[in-house]
Amino acid sequence: MENKTKEFKHLEKWEGTLANCIRCGYCFEHCPMFKHTGWESDAPRAKIITAFGLLSGEVEPSEAAVNKMFSCFYCKRCEAACSSGVELTQVFTDAKKDLVEMGLEGPGTTSTTKLNCARCLICLGACPHEARSYDGSKITTDHAKCQSCGICLEACPAGAAQIENSFGTNKDELIERASAFLETHASSKAIVFACNWSYYPNLQASVLPKSETRNDSYEILVNMCGGRLDPRLLMAPFLHNAWGVLVACCPDGDCQHDGNKKAKVMIKSLKTTFENIGMDPERIQLVEIPPGDKDLFQAEIDTFVDQLNQLGPIR
Repeated sequence: MENKTKEFKHLEKWEGTLANCIRCGYCFEHCPMFKHTGWESDAPRAKIITAFGLLSGEVEPSEAAVNKMFSCFYCKRCEAACSSGVELTQVFTDAKKDLVEMGLEGPGTTSTTKLNCARCLICLGACPHEARSYDGSKITTDHAKCQSCGICLEACPAGAAQIENSFGTNKDELIERASAFLETHASSKAIVFACNWSYYPNLQASVLPKSETRNDSYEILVNMCGGRLDPRLLMAPFLHNAWGVLVACCPDGDCQHDGNKKAKVMIKSLKTTFENIGMDPERIQLVEIPPGDKDLFQAEIDTFVDQLNQLGPIR
């Protein structure tokens, strides 16, 4: 244990905290990665167990273990749900720091840069966590600082910034899922893009009738953060006969990455575009949902769908 502790000097301070996790699994239901894959190894509880194993020497820092520790969107829903008050994302961050110092860097959900980078440095200014830097020849990412918000992906004009393991949150995947829903549900009207804080997931452990777990008139897609949205993604549903698009993001001061501010500017710009092309700007709206307020979120969706019913389909 002593030798391993020396290797994991950042993780060492959490030794007592790691034992506080009672393995209840409340964190499962709110983790976007677990909801996407259904694998327990992607859930926060598994990461805590992995961190304990790394610290104790019972788990070797293999490629598989490292990728799990580097896979986190830092939405912090797991922390809010934790009955033991464990600061999970801080534990993950310190584990990442130690692994980086060992020369192990995931990538997991960490943002990386492809060879077609134009070195415009826009991503450096866009990153809210100061995780990106320019060494004179290329853009590098501090893997311990990166919180996988994906804002750099949408800021990059060359499309060089990427998250290798997106867990269903990248733009093309979201467009595909929105299109599939609109094409297979005759009564579909809206696509709702929500950050993970706005979206209140149904219990994975429960098996409920479809009528109680979804509404065929709209589909909720989790994009992780409002800062990851772009005009192409928001306009794509209208190409597949959507009546409207609703964006849900955190209020000012609650967003972990300040992506809500970018989303507000984008929606305002798109409303102007709608007016210029003769479309009702009310067909695209943004609502601010305080963390975990599922009742308000549902009420906003219901109001939006009612408005779309009054507007009717786009002709």
